[in-house]
Amino acid sequence: MRSSPGISEVRTGTAELGSEVVLAAQAGDEVAFGQLYLDVQPRLLRYAASLIGQDAEDITAEAWLQIARDLHTFSGDLDGFRGWAARIVRNRALDLARARARRPVQVTDLTALLDRPSEHDTAIMAADNLSTAAAVALIASLPPDQAEAVMLRAVVGLDTNAAALVLGKRAGAVRIAAHRGLKTLARRLEQSRSSGSDDLPVGIDRGIDV
Repeated sequence: MRSSPGISEVRTGTAELGSEVVLAAQAGDEVAFGQLYLDVQPRLLRYAASLIGQDAEDITAEAWLQIARDLHTFSGDLDGFRGWAARIVRNRALDLARARARRPVQVTDLTALLDRPSEHDTAIMAADNLSTAAAVALIASLPPDQAEAVMLRAVVGLDTNAAALVLGKRAGAVRIAAHRGLKTLARRLEQSRSSGSDDLPVGIDRGIDV
């Protein structure tokens, strides 16, 4: 398996992929599997970075080993595959967070993901520009339920129902968490603009629609 691309890698060829690529990959087509990897890995890497920080590449590498092993068990279209892969990444990140919690080392606040609440609809921003580590860090600074909802909707590209399946939450809960998260981001961006700060991460759209 090729090495993981950096967090700032731009997604390529996404619009050209169809659900048939999943079937081809399941049939053993290595080119199709490579196309899936190129489409999904940058999304997963950003998502993992928001969950587990510097261990994101290790987590996604382990996730892809499981994806390759269990691909024959998956049933669904391309969007479903993205959600399935995101669930694998999330489970591995939670496993790592639990392992950290059992060791006498500094624990990340990912342990808060083990139990999260939340409940409307909002237009989720197009996040092709949310590609820098700073942008991921900005989203990760939100309350955990909001950060995950925004990452899954805006970065991984899942619809509300698919994101809800990943999180084990109701679709309404995911919608409101994403709505609140985007409102908070928009407020922070507006405050930064008002103060004349140039510290915003490169690539964040200052005109986020919430």
